[in-house]
Amino acid sequence: MGIGRYVSARVAWGVVVSLIITTVTFLLLSFAPNPAIREAATRAALEGQDPAEAAERVREIRGLDRPLHVRYLDFVENVYTLDWGWSEYRSQPVVEALSSALYYTAQYSVPWTILTLLLGPLVGLYSAANMYSWKDHAATGFAFFGYAIPNFFFGIVLLLIFGRELEWVPIIYNTEVAVFSFENAKQLILPVFVLVTGSIGATMRIARNESAEFINADFMKTAKAKGVSPRRAYALHVMRPTMVPLSTTVVGQMLAIFLGSSLLVEVVFGIPGLGRLTYQALLNQDTNLVLGTTLVFTFVAVVGNIIEDIVFTMLDPRISYHE
Repeated sequence: MGIGRYVSARVAWGVVVSLIITTVTFLLLSFAPNPAIREAATRAALEGQDPAEAAERVREIRGLDRPLHVRYLDFVENVYTLDWGWSEYRSQPVVEALSSALYYTAQYSVPWTILTLLLGPLVGLYSAANMYSWKDHAATGFAFFGYAIPNFFFGIVLLLIFGRELEWVPIIYNTEVAVFSFENAKQLILPVFVLVTGSIGATMRIARNESAEFINADFMKTAKAKGVSPRRAYALHVMRPTMVPLSTTVVGQMLAIFLGSSLLVEVVFGIPGLGRLTYQALLNQDTNLVLGTTLVFTFVAVVGNIIEDIVFTMLDPRISYHE
């Protein structure tokens, strides 16, 4: 099987996985109590009307009186036509709410991802090259400090120090500043720093262990004997084989941090991103918005795993999908 067919098969399986996840989410929310119905029944009871009739009227307006399978088929059709419904909480289409949230999430998640992919392996390689020295201990301590401390607590401490005491960064996130501006960089530097320090620990540890094996290998001794510069030897003969096993774990680790820590970081720093939107949608039981955020997270996870498989193949030429 060639790489093209392999990628196509992975994409098809990703569609199946996303459908399964959204189906489970749809069923859970369908059987959960609807706050709009409860509110209508309560209001009717307070006004001396029939609560059951008011609740049934709301169910008819929202289409909840239709059979479950009919609503599910309509939902699947809307998913693939990007008609994700109306958000009652945001009073706007779900697609517009998600686009607005992704705009702010991307502003800190893109630099965080790039810095993590660069610093994690480099710190691990530096630590392995100076193993058991004070440089190794310093690099390991730096990497695991952010990994050990809770992100939300670290963010609050940094915000109190640099925002309230020193007044170097704004405390309140300003959505009106330009993306590529110094003001936006100042208000995003702390969220990016918190996420980077919290994510390079595991990446650095794997890179350190793998690099230590290749640094003392025979091919490194041969390369040094032939006069290859240390920088070139580490880059080509150590870093590249190190990235092969690292690529199988880094995506999963970063996805876990993205899905879990994005909410905490956005709440602490007041960023109106996807994590905060998901949290508010769950609190308000906004079914359409919850399903929309679930689809986005599922899409990110599926695409991330497909990219991981492709990168793994590119880094290790021994892997072939040809028969």
